Amino acid sequence: MAADAPPLTPSAEKPPLTVLLCAPRGFCAGVVRAIDAVEQALRLYGPPVYVRHEIVHNKYVVEGLRRKGAVFVDELSEIPETSAPVIFSAHGVAKAVPVEAAERRFFAVDATCPLVTKVHREAEVHWKRGRTVVLVGHSGHPEVVGTMGQLPPGAVLLVETVADVARLAPPDPQTLAYVTQTTLSVDDTREIVEALRARFPAIVAPHKEDICYATTNRQEAVKVVAPKVDAMLVVGSPNSSNSQRLKEVAERAGCPVSRLVLRAQDIDWSLFGSIRALGVTAGASAPEVLVEEIIDAFAERYDVTVETVSTADESVFFPLPRELRGAAAE
Repeated sequence: MAADAPPLTPSAEKPPLTVLLCAPRGFCAGVVRAIDAVEQALRLYGPPVYVRHEIVHNKYVVEGLRRKGAVFVDELSEIPETSAPVIFSAHGVAKAVPVEAAERRFFAVDATCPLVTKVHREAEVHWKRGRTVVLVGHSGHPEVVGTMGQLPPGAVLLVETVADVARLAPPDPQTLAYVTQTTLSVDDTREIVEALRARFPAIVAPHKEDICYATTNRQEAVKVVAPKVDAMLVVGSPNSSNSQRLKEVAERAGCPVSRLVLRAQDIDWSLFGSIRALGVTAGASAPEVLVEEIIDAFAERYDVTVETVSTADESVFFPLPRELRGAAAE
């Protein structure tokens, strides 16, 4: 592989490059709902609109909303007394957060993805039925913090790896249930769940897979494309769990070079010098405009032909949070 990408040259001198564009890619229904919630609140009430944590894990999206008047905070304690909307991010929050918002009389809007809310409800049902809940997820991720915060301390045991399963010491191995973070690697999670079932045969599974449809669909598309290309670019933020998983899926599927980039300016061109086929996908919180920006950057250096590889159709739609819905209809 050449040390550098070809210089910007006239079209006739550009080397050919086939771009296989994964579909589905980019925004999922939960992300669209969360971003729309902030934009709708800004339209209805004007700035500021306060948002606890990044509404979705994408710097480009967050900065765009900030320019429109959204104010992002880590904790509610950073928000002054206000009548402005206070929005909870798509990742979900612990039960203590809406309680604090109510105590401070905030106009709270919960933009938690409905598929994350489903996991919260599952965990609560298991706990009410006397089960200890095992959560498969990544420590410190906002979704995991929110899910664990649905129940009292000690009611949820977190496992991140198969090795964690071996060390697990539940109060009663016969009364266990598991739930998972929605944005995990399908393959990694399968291995952990198999280890849980092998060690705890009585463990209760979710009625329906917790890993969301969008995560699964984007990973499946990458599995199809990755073996056919010399390199794979995943458009997304480093703190986006589902974007990181797409990069890992491409590596496991045999792609020689797999990189996660936020924007075209982040591309390390030295990695792509002599490639003839490039795969491109985007995490569930990455807007399509950034995908187009990256393809345009390659088109400046290569004679690009774009082919879409589609593995699923998505038609899922989630309505706005109730607090904004009636006003939106008007």
